[in-house]
Amino acid sequence: MSKNGDFIAGLVVGGLVGAVIGILYAPKSGRETRDELGRKADELLSKAKEEYEHAVEKSRKAYEATVERLKELEGSAKEKAEEVGEKVDKLAGLGKETFLDGKGRLQKAFEAGVGAFREEQNKSL
Repeated sequence: MSKNGDFIAGLVVGGLVGAVIGILYAPKSGRETRDELGRKADELLSKAKEEYEHAVEKSRKAYEATVERLKELEGSAKEKAEEVGEKVDKLAGLGKETFLDGKGRLQKAFEAGVGAFREEQNKSL
C-alpha cells in the first residue's frame, strides 16, 4: 500500500510541477496564468481525491476479505480442537481401562504369591 501511496503522491506533485512550468512559460497575461494555474490545481486535486478514494476502497475490500478468512480459520480451528479433545478423551478412557486391567492382574498375581508363600511356610512347620 505504501508504494501505491508514494506513486500517487509522485504523480500529483509531478503533475503540479509540470503544469506550473508549462503555464509560466506560456505567452499569457498574469490573470490568465493565475486562472489556468487554479484550474490545473483543481483538476489535479480532483484526480488525487479519486485515486485516494480508489485506494481506500481497495484497502477496505482487502480488510473485509482478511476478516472473513480469519473467521473461517477460527471455525476450522475450533472444529479441529474439538476433534483432538474427543480423541484425547477416548485415549484417556482406554488408558484407564488398561491401567485398571493391569492393576487387577497385578493384584491377583500378588495374592497368588502371598498364598504360595504361606503354603510353603505351612509345609515347613
